[in-house]
Amino acid sequence: MKTEIYFVRHAHSTYTPEELTRPLSEKGMRDARRVTRILELENLDHVVSSPFLRAVQTVEGTAASLNQDVILLDGFKERLLSSAPLDDFQGAIRKVWEEPSFHWEGGESNVDAQKRGVAAMLDLLNEFEGKRVVVGTHGNIMVLIMNHFDPRYGLAFWENLDMPDVYRLTFDGVDLVGVSRLWEPFSEEEESQ
Repeated sequence: MKTEIYFVRHAHSTYTPEELTRPLSEKGMRDARRVTRILELENLDHVVSSPFLRAVQTVEGTAASLNQDVILLDGFKERLLSSAPLDDFQGAIRKVWEEPSFHWEGGESNVDAQKRGVAAMLDLLNEFEGKRVVVGTHGNIMVLIMNHFDPRYGLAFWENLDMPDVYRLTFDGVDLVGVSRLWEPFSEEEESQ
């Protein structure tokens, strides 16, 4: 029985040091409305999300269109890279992908973050087998989960994600059998209109 998981990487957010309550920016809110329009065509069953506000805000329009609440699941929250700000974010990300067991001070290694995310995904596949489920999440944890099922999804894939981005993952049981991108970014010209 096929299960469809729609990974939605959150839209652009307004930076605040508090991860949990960081909201979407105006652009992020516009893009979240586009995400809702894209997903309305997919005959969905449920909407779950990381508890982080920016992820919830990106998928709450989809939940509203289904007359449902967003189900919050900790396993899909973004990986904690470090307990303190890092000077070179890109370099810090590269390091944890190159050395999966390495972690920055107070942060999660790729191994630990992936274990958490995959456990959440396997629970979801079990609970909602045969359904179509939207998952509001974050770029790094999303790619770590995808990487568990198919190693082609790694650092280079993460570096090319948009914000937001939408991928439909098709599972047969717990086997990933298909991935397709649903998000179509605007060109700069379309964006300014």
